[in-house]
Amino acid sequence: MTSLGGSGVRVSGLSFGAAGIGNLFTEVTDEQACEAVDAAWASGIRYFDTAPHYGLGLSERRLGAALRGRPRAAYTVSTKVGRLLEPVDTGGDDLADGFAVPATHRRVWDFSADGVRRGLDASLERLGLDRVDVVYLHDPDDHAEQAFREGYPALEKLRSQGVVGAIGAGMNQTEMLTRFVRETDVDVVLCAGRYTLLDQRALTGLLPAAQARGISVVIGGAFNSGLLADPGPGATYNYALAPRELMDRALRLKEIAERHGTTLRAAALALPAAHPAVASVLVGARSADEVRDCVRQSVTPVPPDFWQELRAEGLLPAGAPLPVRELP
Repeated sequence: MTSLGGSGVRVSGLSFGAAGIGNLFTEVTDEQACEAVDAAWASGIRYFDTAPHYGLGLSERRLGAALRGRPRAAYTVSTKVGRLLEPVDTGGDDLADGFAVPATHRRVWDFSADGVRRGLDASLERLGLDRVDVVYLHDPDDHAEQAFREGYPALEKLRSQGVVGAIGAGMNQTEMLTRFVRETDVDVVLCAGRYTLLDQRALTGLLPAAQARGISVVIGGAFNSGLLADPGPGATYNYALAPRELMDRALRLKEIAERHGTTLRAAALALPAAHPAVASVLVGARSADEVRDCVRQSVTPVPPDFWQELRAEGLLPAGAPLPVRELP
């Protein structure tokens, strides 16, 4: 177990991302969602991440239901603020935002202090919890001024009041996350898709800055939304159809991995886990089988010669720490 910054909130090396059980791209039944969480628990995973954005609250409701009855002190839950959900009666679905759910609500950006408090209160109600351990400002890319001026101080106040244990920001970019690390007192940042076998942008700014300040980093999107899990026709990269150039690179990585007796998925999980600033690698799963596969891959050995070949071919920068440990 690893502590998030100096907060005392602890997470395990592999964690469960709950976007999938919010019907990301594909419908999942309540039973399948519960089975996925059960499989994560049985595998020793104790950190679960969700957000109102995921399925218009469906992910939070399902995660809360699946965890109910388990000792509250035994697990860590994070959720996010910045999008309020307002009821609508327009019909249709939410697939334009990536979720196979009815469009019963609309998302309203709000990083104000009031928006942060209302968003957290609504999340607690959906989760059926009286507290969460970690709260992230979610995707404030186009709302930087309000997020830094109002949203972050509101989270800081909630932390000082003991309402939440740790605070941070979660984004699909590194520049603003690096600013949070350097200019605020966050405990943790969640960086999705920017420290992977295909994209190492976090390596030059964010990860060194976090390490220097003792701020934890949770890495999400280790498979870049699918391409590094199973490169092939229809594979996605950053939630869109993978470009041919990246498809070819992923296939080359897969070929090298298999030649060295390992798997592309194992290597994709091992790379971010090796960095000393990384507290946890977040894997999204929508079924028990997917969870169990991720756990198996996280302990599958990846030979040193594999990493050396990547460096020799220019597929891995010299500054990337070579994996020398396995996820617990």
